[in-house]
Amino acid sequence: MAEQKYDIVLFGASGFTGQYTVDEVARVAEEESLTWAIAGRSMEKLQKALSEASSRTGKNLDETPIIIADVSSTSSLEEMAKQAKVVLNCVGPYRFYGEPVVKACIENGAHHLDISGEPQFLEKMQLLYNAKAQEKNVFVIGTVGFDSIPAEMGLEYTRQQFTDGELTNIESYFESKSGPDGAAINTGTFESAVYGLAHWNELKSLRKALYPDPMPKYQYKVPKRSALFYSDELKKWCLPFLGSDKSVVYRTVRDFLSTKRLEKPIEFLPYMCFPSLLSAIGLIIFGIIFYILSRCSFGRSFMLKYPHIVSFGFFKKGGPTRKQIEGCSFSMTFIGYGFSKSEKDRTKPDKKIVTKLVGPEPGYVTTPICMVQSAVTVLKETSKMFHKGGVLTPGAAFQGTGLINRLQEHGLTFTKVSDESIDKKDN
Repeated sequence: MAEQKYDIVLFGASGFTGQYTVDEVARVAEEESLTWAIAGRSMEKLQKALSEASSRTGKNLDETPIIIADVSSTSSLEEMAKQAKVVLNCVGPYRFYGEPVVKACIENGAHHLDISGEPQFLEKMQLLYNAKAQEKNVFVIGTVGFDSIPAEMGLEYTRQQFTDGELTNIESYFESKSGPDGAAINTGTFESAVYGLAHWNELKSLRKALYPDPMPKYQYKVPKRSALFYSDELKKWCLPFLGSDKSVVYRTVRDFLSTKRLEKPIEFLPYMCFPSLLSAIGLIIFGIIFYILSRCSFGRSFMLKYPHIVSFGFFKKGGPTRKQIEGCSFSMTFIGYGFSKSEKDRTKPDKKIVTKLVGPEPGYVTTPICMVQSAVTVLKETSKMFHKGGVLTPGAAFQGTGLINRLQEHGLTFTKVSDESIDKKDN
C-alpha cells in the first residue's frame, strides 16, 4: 500500500456543499497543522473551487494538491484512498455514488466520513461493510453534518448533564431562523429525499437483517403526541421531524446496548417547530404532495426537473445565496426525562432536564463545521474512541472524545437550560 500523504482528502470539493467545506478545511488545517488535498472529476472545476475559496478565506490555496477521482472509476477511487488518512465524502446522492467510495476507503485503509442523511444507504453500508471495516481498523462514519451531529451530540451532552440519575427519554425540538433575505436549500438534498421516500420499503428488510432481535422495552414511554401539536414549553406548533435523526440515534442506542455502555434503551423523539399554525399546515400540505409524487416515476421526474415549483422556491438549483446563508441559524431544544438514583418507583420519571444547542445556518455552515471537526477527532483522538473501526453512527463513534468541545470552539453552543424534579402527580 502506498504511504498515506494527506491527513484529509475532500472528495467532491467542487460541489455546492463541497465548496463550503473547502473553506472550513482550509481554516482548520492551518489551526491543527494538517495536510490536505481536494478530489473530484474535473481539474478545471477543482482549480476554480480553490481559487474562490482563496478569495473567501484570504488564504493562498493555489498550491493545494488536487487528486482526480471519479465514482465510475474504481482505480481512481483506490488511488485517492491510498493517499488519505481520512476521506471527507461530499458526493451524493449517496444511494447512487456512496458505496464505491466506502469500499475503496476500507480496502485501502482510509477512514470515510460522509454527510448523508439517507437511512437506506447508511444502514446498507453497516450491514455490508461493518465486519470488514472492523477487521481493517477503519472508521466509516455517516451523518457527520447537520444530519445528525446536532442530534447525536445534543443527546450526549444532555446525558452528561443528567447527573445523579438515569436518562430514559428525550425529545428534541428543531427550529430554524431565516434572515431578511429568506432561506433556500440546494437541490442535492431534495434529490436524496425524493429517492429515499420512493424506496422507503427497503428499510424493513435492511433493519430485520441488521437487528433480528427487537429493541428492549423502554422503562417509560413519553405520552404519545398527536401528529400536529402545540408545545406549551416552547410556545410553538410542532410536527415530527422526518429527517434521519431518529433512525441514527436508534442505531446509536443499539450500539450502546450491545457494548454495555447502556443498560436500558433511551427513547428519542425528534420534532420541528413552527412559528404559526398556518406554517405547520403548509408543510403538511407540501408533505402530502411530495409523498404522492414520489410514489410514481412520472411524479419523481417532475419533482427532480422542477424542484423550485414543487417546493414553492425553498429548494432551488444553485442553492441559497451567501447573503441568505449568513442570515440563517438554528436551535435544537432537548427535553429529557429520567429517574434520580434515589427513586425507587420506576413507573414515571421524577427528574427532568432541558438543554439547548444553537448554531449557524445548518446546511452549509454547520455541516462543514461538524464534518471537519469529526475528521479532526478521528485523526487526533482515536485512542479515546471506544471502537477501533467499523461502520458507525457519530454517537457510537465519538462518545468519550472531545468532539462537543471542538464544536463549541467553532461556532456551536451547548447549554443546560434547567434541571429539576418532577411532581409525579402532574406527570
